[in-house]
Amino acid sequence: MINNIPLLLSGVFYSILFIFSIATGMLYMLGIRKLNPIELSDEFVETLDTEEKVIDFAKKMGLVTFIVGIVQGITAYAILNANSKVFFIIALGFTIISIASVLFKLKGKINAFPIVKLVFYVMILITLLFNFSYF
Repeated sequence: MINNIPLLLSGVFYSILFIFSIATGMLYMLGIRKLNPIELSDEFVETLDTEEKVIDFAKKMGLVTFIVGIVQGITAYAILNANSKVFFIIALGFTIISIASVLFKLKGKINAFPIVKLVFYVMILITLLFNFSYF
């Protein structure tokens, strides 16, 4: 177990996202959760002009969310078991990809949840970079 509180909190954050993404992905794939238009661009929402397209996209989005959850779990493991440079590279890489993803999603729409995630991802990135020698 790591004794570095910022790294521990970073691992816990990714663990929470792992659980949330796995559950959310399953809810989308099973058709239990409906699409949230705030997370999508207005132009894209307009292309979902039939209920069938909305359901199909929600299932695809669910699969992607589920896969992202798996990667978040791997990232949490990489941080919480900080014993190799390979784990550091995994955690660093996914954190950079996560920042880029949130910035892309924010394009054109402002939503509190992605902004909070962005702040946490940037804090994790800074933590990882400051703790490079720890790995």
